[in-house]
Amino acid sequence: MTTTLTHPEWDKETGGLEVAKTFAERIRGKNVLITGVSPESIGSSIALSIASQSPALLILASRTQHKLDEVVKSIKDAYPDTHVKTVLLDLMSQDSVKAAAAEVAQLTNRLDLVINNAGFMSQKRQWTREGIEGQFGANHIGHFLFTNLLIPQLLTSASSNATGATRVINLTSLGHRLSPIRFSDYNLEKLGDEVPPEEMHAPLPPMFQQSTDDGYIGFVAYGQAKTANILFSVALNERLSGKGVASYAVHPGSIWTGLSRDLDPDGEAAIRKTSPFWKNHDQGAATVLVAALDPALDEPKGVLLHDCQIFGAAPHATDPKVAERLWALSEKLVQQKFKL
Repeated sequence: MTTTLTHPEWDKETGGLEVAKTFAERIRGKNVLITGVSPESIGSSIALSIASQSPALLILASRTQHKLDEVVKSIKDAYPDTHVKTVLLDLMSQDSVKAAAAEVAQLTNRLDLVINNAGFMSQKRQWTREGIEGQFGANHIGHFLFTNLLIPQLLTSASSNATGATRVINLTSLGHRLSPIRFSDYNLEKLGDEVPPEEMHAPLPPMFQQSTDDGYIGFVAYGQAKTANILFSVALNERLSGKGVASYAVHPGSIWTGLSRDLDPDGEAAIRKTSPFWKNHDQGAATVLVAALDPALDEPKGVLLHDCQIFGAAPHATDPKVAERLWALSEKLVQQKFKL
């Protein structure tokens, strides 16, 4: 896909600060929320880039207060006048998600940008508080619930912004190509021959085939979660484009971050082999900021960005009917329906 954005020359080496300065008018005076913020991460680089251009309010939502405090200090050291607030958010707990959304509502009645950056990857099976497979539960279901609870603030901003300038950005990965959504087995508990063919993961390179004793393949679970991130943007656009809100999914590139903290040495080695070019954190923030800020994206142009440009996603991650199935499943798992 070759849809041209405002800066077709930007690529994998472009930095987030450059993008923020270029689109400064899209940040100045705006309210921005970022999830998954910790020191030396893509999230902190996104936050610093946004802070550089005088937002009205920057809300950082993550699960560890002292890490949030470190990022706030780095922002205040660089940009003392930035108004920053922190909110504790544990995406593995729907009660925590609801409490965080309520706290955000107390801080502001409008959000111009929601950047769902938080995520994790694990080769070992983990569970959310509600008994959902951890990678699907935190990377998708937690953000699904959090974002839907913030729709009133997004719609308030959309009513006074240019159509499409109010946005929800969902971080994903090219790893979405590893697996579609297993609607019959979203917790990945069935063995391969028990999974319907249309839900089966792609053939895996040997380095991604490692499984636990119960058959759990962490990289397949990660692929499902990253597919869900893109489908969430597809579904949001279907529901909110007529109300002035746009959503894009972003593969930030290959960046070594805390995302990989739960990998064993073999898993780490497998990931390191996936890319010949590894970005620094500023470069990792760039595509996120293009997706969030580029005026060319006010008009719908695909759904996935990579290396600061529109990029083609796997068909299983862009099918509107699949997006609707995932929305229904997600509502079931959070026990709440959202009429947007």
